[in-house]
Amino acid sequence: MKKVVVAWFIFLLLSFPASVFGEITLKLAHLNPQAPYEVVSAAMAAVFKSEVESRSNGQVKVEIYPDGEVGKEVETLIQVKSGKVQSFISTSGAIAQFYPLIDITNIPFSISSYNVAYNVYDGQFGKELAADIEEKAGFHVLGFGESGGFFAITNSKRPIRSPGDLKGLKLRTMPIPLHQEIVRALGATPISIAWSELYTSLLAGVVDGQMNPVSIIVMDRLYEVQRYLTLIDFIYSPYVWVINQEFYNSLSKELKIVVDDAAKIAILAGRGLSRIIDSTERGLPMVSMKMQVYVPSKTAIKQFQDITVPAAKKFLLTQYKEEGRIWMDKFFAAIDKAEKELGY
Repeated sequence: MKKVVVAWFIFLLLSFPASVFGEITLKLAHLNPQAPYEVVSAAMAAVFKSEVESRSNGQVKVEIYPDGEVGKEVETLIQVKSGKVQSFISTSGAIAQFYPLIDITNIPFSISSYNVAYNVYDGQFGKELAADIEEKAGFHVLGFGESGGFFAITNSKRPIRSPGDLKGLKLRTMPIPLHQEIVRALGATPISIAWSELYTSLLAGVVDGQMNPVSIIVMDRLYEVQRYLTLIDFIYSPYVWVINQEFYNSLSKELKIVVDDAAKIAILAGRGLSRIIDSTERGLPMVSMKMQVYVPSKTAIKQFQDITVPAAKKFLLTQYKEEGRIWMDKFFAAIDKAEKELGY
């Protein structure tokens, strides 16, 4: 009789939806508008929510907090640390406040193509970097997403055709020390400004220009407050998608698989949207109607390389000593491996 009662109780448990016994809520934040057909981080968030909720059979509910609703980047990361917010699609700039070695990923002209970038961040290097971030900063990393693609330079003063054209300009950067060092090496003045204040700062002339991918320039309508764009494609700075460590560890093995797989699919969706924006009239063609666009020659690119690459390597070795050298070696080895595998 006792066995029959136990069996019947188990049957009832399995028959009821998970929400009856307590739904798990995962709060996911990102800085941009929740427009998944136009904004990369919004697409990632939307796909993640759909995948997690459907594959967990409703056991996990994902709440999306876009547009900096829960605070600026560093504030949001602090909330992820405390568990008030479970997950955040962070820029490298914000993560740098907790894990300065993210600088390594911003070495100019190091990543030669999108396929190389995806190979590097989805492969062994990405796994080792994620593990180091978890150990030293306390965030579990779900993956490295695309923040929009390769960086271009815009400004409101003059065309940038050679490094000398940057002299005297005030350029907004993320709070990434290496970005600031690169800007200084080119003769400009780096000024760290929060993303939420960038448009108004450019409009008011607090800064003359900034560095971002074309899709980000489109998303935030920076073409309204900038006149010149140089497609230098010199930095590939990924999103670092983090989740509260204790929350992640509290999930069952099955739910961890659901969350991990959903993040991978969402990152693919974000990369796809970024490429669509770049490749259609919503990207460069539209920006070309609003701004003067300059595509540097190979000779001009080499001038930028000759200044920024040695400056970046010197800075990293000075700043991070032996640890910096080890991670640079790992980064370049991963890039070399990816290029060989891709037949470059």
